[in-house]
Amino acid sequence: MRRRAGILTLLAVGVLAACSSPDAPGADPTPSGAPTPRPTTVVEPTQDPETARLAALARLAEQAAADVPQRRAARPRSGEVLGADVSWPQCPSGMGIPERRTLGRPMPLPEAEFVVLGLTNGPGHTANPCLADQVRWVRDRHLLAAAYAVVSLPDRTAVAADGSSGPYDGSTRLGALANAGYQQALANVVTMRRAGLATPVVWVDVEPVPDFDWSPDAEANGAVVEGAVRGYRYAGYRVGVYSTPALWAGVLGDLALGLPEWRAAGQTSRDEARRRCAADWSIQGGAGVLGQWVEAERDQDLTCPGTSARMGHWFQQY
Repeated sequence: MRRRAGILTLLAVGVLAACSSPDAPGADPTPSGAPTPRPTTVVEPTQDPETARLAALARLAEQAAADVPQRRAARPRSGEVLGADVSWPQCPSGMGIPERRTLGRPMPLPEAEFVVLGLTNGPGHTANPCLADQVRWVRDRHLLAAAYAVVSLPDRTAVAADGSSGPYDGSTRLGALANAGYQQALANVVTMRRAGLATPVVWVDVEPVPDFDWSPDAEANGAVVEGAVRGYRYAGYRVGVYSTPALWAGVLGDLALGLPEWRAAGQTSRDEARRRCAADWSIQGGAGVLGQWVEAERDQDLTCPGTSARMGHWFQQY
């Protein structure tokens, strides 16, 4: 994954309550200094969830052109487990979209026991050009696997094409954006299944995407992310988020979905990645599952406390 530190300042706005009683107009019943609750959604679906889920599964069955790989849960482990993540930068040089030519970077170290595979070539709706080869690399080494996918702001063409297709009201601005995010997710699931990748979870990567910038409207961005999350869920996957508190806030403000978290520490160290597992590094109200750091030209990862005992919840065994 590529990371830019373009961090936007999050503005906190205090809202005073109206009256605590008819005799005390203007009194504030909220204790002084109490935090304002974070919003948990920006848009709600209008379609019946079961109807939408069945429609998503039917579409995937039609488009994937391959059987869903059989899932084989990873056995529990004890202690910290080392892994890595790879995507388009590890593909042979010169592949991919013009804005994201592949780089031929090294695959994970021999010590890695799990690999989280990226589904996109940067922004949403662009497939990792060598995902099938990376899946074979993992399978040949009998490693554990999971998946992540970047979500990005759809352009006008994508909204026009996808805004009316999905569980949201496409006649509204937020509904059309959420449907476009939803379709990004389903397209990524097709990519994943065609490559033969099985996983119990898809991690939704939320960060600035150079050349495919998010809007300055956190509510609009939130609709896209919420739509993508719902798309993966309706396709049958658990969902978590990959980000940092600052990157998340820069894109989505104070939106708190409460999903499990894979927390990035950047070009630091294993110790720093381990520290990111602590509650004070929470991104959007979820529990820490994985920590990540960059070293030796590789994105390296470790399990947070409690994760190793539930490896089957997060990884496919190859």
